[in-house]
Amino acid sequence: MITKLANPNSFQKLSDKIYFPCLNLSIFFLVISLYYSFFASPPDYLQGETVRIMYIHVPCAWLSLSTYSLMAVCSFISIVFKHTLADIISRACAPIGACFTLATLITGSIWGKPTWGTWWVWDARLTSELILLFIYVGHIFISNAYNDRRKGDKNAAILTLIGVINLPIIKWSVDWWNTLHQPASISKFSSPSIDQSMLVPLFLMLISFSLFFTTLLILRIKSEIMIRKIEIIEFNQN
Repeated sequence: MITKLANPNSFQKLSDKIYFPCLNLSIFFLVISLYYSFFASPPDYLQGETVRIMYIHVPCAWLSLSTYSLMAVCSFISIVFKHTLADIISRACAPIGACFTLATLITGSIWGKPTWGTWWVWDARLTSELILLFIYVGHIFISNAYNDRRKGDKNAAILTLIGVINLPIIKWSVDWWNTLHQPASISKFSSPSIDQSMLVPLFLMLISFSLFFTTLLILRIKSEIMIRKIEIIEFNQN
């Protein structure tokens, strides 16, 4: 099954079947999560209404890391097994992951202004998240810097694997260093340090964003496959 899906044409047929369900479900969950986030959930006893930024900030942060993790897996598969689809997925993920990371930094700054009294501090979590954005941008530039796509994909994959070291730094920076950023509120599902009235809209928003990510990823993969087909046709004609 995995070998079959490694073929771009087979993957494209599967993506056609799941694109519209993902799109419709993402809109459905977005509407519900927005209602719960801004109307059904209470303000925080310390942060007040400012805490509602969390419902955007946290899902974006999670997806910035999970998107990069997916790219790292694809980069490993690309280097070891030379699967073209793995390179295509990495290329498709990079701009989406960069946008989620940028959204994380922007919403974090908006959240930090009333909470910390400043838009930005060189906090370990913020700084490592900023580095993640630079890695995403580096992947985009490197993968498009060569006329030979295979060379660009290979060098971008190497950069992605090197950048994996930044993921545990982002994840555990609040535990390793004394930072302004608050520690994880959902360290374990059995007893999270966040009330259920806030936990429900948070996870609904995460589901919505994840489905939206899947929808965008499918579109970008389909576009990348089409571009490569056109390049092959033009190469054969010349």
